[in-house]
Amino acid sequence: MTPALTPLMTLEVAVAPPVSIDPGPPGRRFIPIVGGTVSGGFEGQVLPGGGDWQTLWPDGRMDISAHYILDLTGHGKVEITSEGVRAGPPEILTALARGEAVDPGLYYFRTAVRMRTAAPGLMRLNAVLALATGERLADQVRLQVFEIG
Repeated sequence: MTPALTPLMTLEVAVAPPVSIDPGPPGRRFIPIVGGTVSGGFEGQVLPGGGDWQTLWPDGRMDISAHYILDLTGHGKVEITSEGVRAGPPEILTALARGEAVDPGLYYFRTAVRMRTAAPGLMRLNAVLALATGERLADQVRLQVFEIG
């Protein structure tokens, strides 16, 4: 059986400049999450204070491990954990690193998303595995989140 993907929400996650931890290789850095918005199936905001821990490999590939909180209007808080990868041709990854706008179809950016909440009306999210497709912009990450059925 092939699982279905159902749109769940769009996240526009505002980020601060990277904090280098270890230049590597492999390198490690931390990207502070400073806010953002939730739209689509839910409305709300991304709360400041989360972050994205990244491992930078010599081939330009990046392992992603993000942890942050959503505040969904009329519902409450949802903890997000997201593990994934961003990869692509060296010239595309270099352009992204410079903060340039790049067609997201030219690179691979996917994360597996888990949600935890005690908010009334959202308890079903605790049993959902989601997939996000990502787009890196100069000061934000746009994630289209899909529930895997």
